[in-house]
Amino acid sequence: MISLRMNDKIFIKDPESTDLGKSIIRGSVELIEDLGYENFTFKKLAKHIGSTEASIYRYFSSKHKILIYLCSWYWSWMEYKIAFAINNIKSAETRLEISLKLLTEVPEQDAMFQHIDEQKLFSIVIEESSKAYLSKQVDEDNVEGYFLPYKSLVDMVSNIILEINKEYEYPHMLVSSVIEGAHLQRFFAEHLPRLTDETEDKEAITCFFTNIAKNAIK
Repeated sequence: MISLRMNDKIFIKDPESTDLGKSIIRGSVELIEDLGYENFTFKKLAKHIGSTEASIYRYFSSKHKILIYLCSWYWSWMEYKIAFAINNIKSAETRLEISLKLLTEVPEQDAMFQHIDEQKLFSIVIEESSKAYLSKQVDEDNVEGYFLPYKSLVDMVSNIILEINKEYEYPHMLVSSVIEGAHLQRFFAEHLPRLTDETEDKEAITCFFTNIAKNAIK
């Protein structure tokens, strides 16, 4: 069984280490996706999973830490998926296409992690992940290394871009813009469709950002 290593400064007790911890993660994904981050509370989570607020506080000090944990888990999972998919592929161009596809498409469920609904987590990343770093304590959180999984993912794809064109000046800017832009377009497609062209063609967002990336690094 594969386990994604998480920054132990995010939690008090590793939620992956117990059934209750995994229940807290599963329930957090379900409730944040259903209620939204603002309406999510430990009291509601405790009721949802049939536990107590005190038990949850033994794992996480705040709901902000839970959001950071979920986002970090998603980025670590995405890096794992990309690394596995491009392993042993020699062509940098092919590796970039596969990476961009995985970064911009709607993910499928992953049977290896049964305590996390990846599609619901994807919805949380689209709608709530910016709240993990668009905060007054972002610099302190950054010093603690909370955003390293996201940075590592961007680094990995940026390095592929530099294999293709070592003179390209903005690989990190391009990759982070592709990720955030694709998520924003999926949000528009669901809630503000006149701001996007993703309709019947479910591959439109992936095609759009793949074309942008390829044209940028020519």
